[in-house]
Order: sequence, then C-alpha cells, then structure tokens
Amino acid sequence: MYLPRHFEAPEGELARFLSSAQAADLITRAAAGLVASTLPLLFDADSQPKGTFYGHLARANPQWSDLVSDEALVLVRGPEAYVSPSYYPSKAEHGQVVPTWNYISVQARGRLIVHDDPAWTEALVRRLTEHHEGARSNPWSVDDAPQEYVHAQLHAIVGIEVQIEELSGKWKLSQNRPAADIVGVISGLQHGTPREAEVAEVMTQPRDGSPQPPSNG
Repeated sequence: MYLPRHFEAPEGELARFLSSAQAADLITRAAAGLVASTLPLLFDADSQPKGTFYGHLARANPQWSDLVSDEALVLVRGPEAYVSPSYYPSKAEHGQVVPTWNYISVQARGRLIVHDDPAWTEALVRRLTEHHEGARSNPWSVDDAPQEYVHAQLHAIVGIEVQIEELSGKWKLSQNRPAADIVGVISGLQHGTPREAEVAEVMTQPRDGSPQPPSNG
C-alpha cells in the first residue's frame, strides 16, 4: 500500500475499524492466477501479534481448494467519496486544485488456513451470527433453523483463517489540504449522498489527539 505519512491510520483506529467491518475481499493465488471473494470476516485482535480474520467460503468455491500458496491478502474498505475541487476555497484564490477521492482502506497480508471441519465452522457461524444480529431487537439465532438444515448448510462451507503478518491502514481524508479546504470538503460532503455524509462525519472526528476543523454546514 502506498502510504504517505499524513494518511497513516490514527493511533488505535485499526483494531476498532476492523472489529466493526461488515465484509472484506479475500485475495489468494490459484494455478490460473489471482482469485478474489467478498465475504464477511470476524477480526480477532488478540489471537496473534497482529490479529486474525475468521470466515468461511462455499465448498463449491474453488478458491479454497485451488491454492498454490498460503499467502493471502485481505482488503477492507470504509467510507469513501469523490471530492470536487469546487469544495475548496483555494479554488477561488489560485485555481490550482484537482479532483480527488477520500477514503478509508485497510490491507492485511497473512497466511491462510482452511478448516474443513463442521464443528469449527458451526462455532464460527454462530459467532458471525451473534456479531451481526446482536444489535437487533429480535435477533435471529442459528437454533431458529431446523437442525438437519443447519447441518446440511455447514457441510456446504469450509472455514478459513487468515493469520495476519502485515497490517496497514490508509485514512485519506484531506489531511494534506489547508484547514479552510478541509472545512469546505466537510461542508460539501455533508450536503451530498448518505455515503458522502458518512465521509464528512469521519473527517470531523479527532485524529492523533487533535480535533479536525469544525464543519461550517
């Protein structure tokens, strides 16, 4: 990952971000080349020095069985939005501005372990379900489904584990712009789509112990 210093992940934010992530892209190498799947993953910050991802793939998905290496790359994306030069007050001053893209992105490199074990995958599925259903007023449980149906579904998947060896995060949120331009971007995105407003919200959060410039919107 190309990572200028001013775009480095804020202290302590990587683990929080990964723990709340909804889905990620798992990239591995097969005989025919690179293979990618999007899937929900659970992040455990305490299981390894740099953490571990847990998830599962469909048994019919050849990604797990056609591996030529145990090397894996996991890509996790956060909020993202197009940034128009029109948001910058400096556009009116000198015009030396161009469009860009603000985003949060994390890359994790590590070793992939396959768990072809229904007991292992059942424990994982229960953890995944609790993670995503826990905040609901009437959460669904694995036990709500017929036992024979659950067993059939478990035999149709394989578990995966990615033991992280290298972890990097990029918080590209206009930190390289003057303070007035940052305020302008926040204001512009706040009045955009829900996705753009989410980026604006992240931009107002403190980083490295200092608050971001306040919004004028």
